[in-house]
Amino acid sequence: MATIGTKSYDAVVAQKVAFLGLGVMGLPMAGHLARAGHDVTVYNRTPAKAQAWAAEFGGHHAATPREAVAGAQIVFACVGNDDDLRSIVLGPDGAFSGMAPGAVFVDHTTASADVARELYAQAKGLGLNFIDAPVSGGQAGAVNGALTIMCGGEEAVFDAIKPVAQCFGRAVTLVGAPGAGQLAKMVNQICIAGIVQGLSEAVAFGQAADLDMKLVLDVISKGAAQSWQMENRGGTMVDDKFEFGFAVDWMRKDLGLVLAEARANGARVPLTALVDQFYGDVQKMGGGRWDTSSLIKRLRD
Repeated sequence: MATIGTKSYDAVVAQKVAFLGLGVMGLPMAGHLARAGHDVTVYNRTPAKAQAWAAEFGGHHAATPREAVAGAQIVFACVGNDDDLRSIVLGPDGAFSGMAPGAVFVDHTTASADVARELYAQAKGLGLNFIDAPVSGGQAGAVNGALTIMCGGEEAVFDAIKPVAQCFGRAVTLVGAPGAGQLAKMVNQICIAGIVQGLSEAVAFGQAADLDMKLVLDVISKGAAQSWQMENRGGTMVDDKFEFGFAVDWMRKDLGLVLAEARANGARVPLTALVDQFYGDVQKMGGGRWDTSSLIKRLRD
């Protein structure tokens, strides 16, 4: 069972909440909710994981999403993709069938903007509320309660959930209407893809030129080339280590969402499409579970 980092929580009124999905992100996010004093019930497709979470954090676990959300004022979720999201939300055992009128479903899954709009409309028809709220910051951000959360939805609903979401977020921002949170996450992934490819080429170039690349990265990180990726992944790329969180398989899923949305809205994303192919090369090398900085491997091997 993963532990969570220490964090000082703002004083807020304790609420009854549910958390659906206890993966590498969801488990610590739910943990921070419990540590902050909220009454948390969790659901996970693997029941043993939910039971272990409840034993560690003192919350409750339920056998179905519908049971988990009973009486909850806010329901948080973080699962894999659109289909996973629909599977926990819809149907007789889904969250929507068990939520009380006026309750809010906050989806932290990185999913399509289409499914966010779809579920928002269904929620409204049932007297419920829905916020799409994908996150950035990776596993470390979840463990430390320092995620960046991009939200789409109605302002009054966002204002109600923000203080609770801040238990695991350092920046919780409403960026627009339903679906806008997912679109903002796509912008985030476009930026990361280009930066990591550029950093990969730079490190590989410097090593081919027999430079001390850790020293060079330390120097240039004090200038205009500085980035989070350089600060946090440059040294591990030099060391050929790629076990630091967000996996290539997940990035390809996210870039697939980006490319589908670009086809629909007419945006031109040639670099993103190219880097997506490069990540495909990494998968063929057996690196689907390596972190995203492993792009450099295809320049070496």
